[in-house]
Amino acid sequence: MSFVLAHLLSWSALLLVIDAVLWHLAPFKHRVTRVSVRLALFVMFSALVINAGVSPLQAPLFAEDRVAQLGATALGILWWLYAARVLTEVIGLVLMRRIGHSGRLLQDVIGALVFLIAIVAAAGYVLELPVKGLLATSGVVAIVVGLALQSTLSDVFSGIVLNTTKPYQVDDWIMIDGVEGKVLDIDWRATHLLTSAGSTAVVPNSVAAKAKIVNLSRPNNMHGVSISIQVPNHIRPRRVLEALERTLQGSSSLLLNPAPKVVLKEAGEAMSEYVASGFIAELGKKSEVRNQLFDLAHRHLEAAGISRQIDGVIEPTTRARALLDEVKVFRSLSEDERDQLAQSMVPQQYAAGQVLLEMGEVPDSLMVIATGVVSATVPDGTGQTEAGRMGPSEVMGEQSILTDTPSQATFTTLTSCIIYRIDKSLTRGCMEQRVEVGRALNKLQAVRQQNSRLALMAKPVPIKKSGFLSWLQKRQSV
Repeated sequence: MSFVLAHLLSWSALLLVIDAVLWHLAPFKHRVTRVSVRLALFVMFSALVINAGVSPLQAPLFAEDRVAQLGATALGILWWLYAARVLTEVIGLVLMRRIGHSGRLLQDVIGALVFLIAIVAAAGYVLELPVKGLLATSGVVAIVVGLALQSTLSDVFSGIVLNTTKPYQVDDWIMIDGVEGKVLDIDWRATHLLTSAGSTAVVPNSVAAKAKIVNLSRPNNMHGVSISIQVPNHIRPRRVLEALERTLQGSSSLLLNPAPKVVLKEAGEAMSEYVASGFIAELGKKSEVRNQLFDLAHRHLEAAGISRQIDGVIEPTTRARALLDEVKVFRSLSEDERDQLAQSMVPQQYAAGQVLLEMGEVPDSLMVIATGVVSATVPDGTGQTEAGRMGPSEVMGEQSILTDTPSQATFTTLTSCIIYRIDKSLTRGCMEQRVEVGRALNKLQAVRQQNSRLALMAKPVPIKKSGFLSWLQKRQSV
């Protein structure tokens, strides 16, 4: 103990080295633990320095020993810097807990002010320098530096405003000044975005504070998605609007509220532009849903007879023949085989809400959707769960064609539909002529069975209510 008391200044210096080593090398998993250890070491350092006769509020009094005087002066200055560092870490911990990652910029600015105050206090108390003159001189220097760094300071204060108002946070998808991307970081100078092309865009905070900001991630459960379609002016708008409305109904990813809508945006000299829009729950599926809507729009417009005439291409003369060109199952058939099959296809019209194929029913034909939207539902134990939606050029009843097994789903029209039926014997004849037709039907059956399982797995499990009201209802039922 006497040895420790005789070398308090040396132990204080050793404690600073221990703090630096632990902060950079110790495997602390949580920031709270790191800050707590540093705070405890600072308290121990303060106790050793004060017991050694060094006060941070006055100059050291070791006039007889110049080495001790120099060491005590250095420790007094280090105490103020150490205190500023610990206070900055505590403030940063509080800010990160309250406002998250965006508090780092505010922590840096506050830390700079705290260190400035600590340096001035060390100069005034420990070194006994004329602080008023120093402050006056530093004020002039600050004005000169401020004018030289006007743009940088604008970025810093704009960053503080952005972190305070929080128009966006890390991991949000935003659009700033025409640049769209995911927020990677918000530092004291700029906002870093990861664009859809995989590149990094750096937007200065001063630009972001003045620009129009579109946050694509808010609200969290509703994100807009839209497609634009151009159609020749000679096509009646009502036909196009109805086809695009079926397009929106054909996507189960769109939210029902707010309801999807189709509008005629602009009518030009030769082409008219239509916009179909809706909302989805997950932002990550935006590109997937847009691609799906474009594909559905093409199919429904083709089914409605709305298509451009391509030079050098002779379009099929009948709707049934045109439909066969779009059905994947029959793509392996030759042109003559498709012509013969089209002649035997029988069309039927259905109103919205009609059941095309009951679960357990064994149809005597393969059904091909020409126009409209059909919903496939499977039983889930308590009711029916939608497994998917179908549109033009998709088929139903493949199980009956393959093995005469009953349907494992119920198919219901969501809109008015035109369905073509192909006799079972004719379809099986195609399978005998072309092995690819049977393979395509087997693949289609496997995909639909998997979709049914995924739909049942994705359905939320109902939560049973418990408590006093549940107990009272049970008692009344008894």
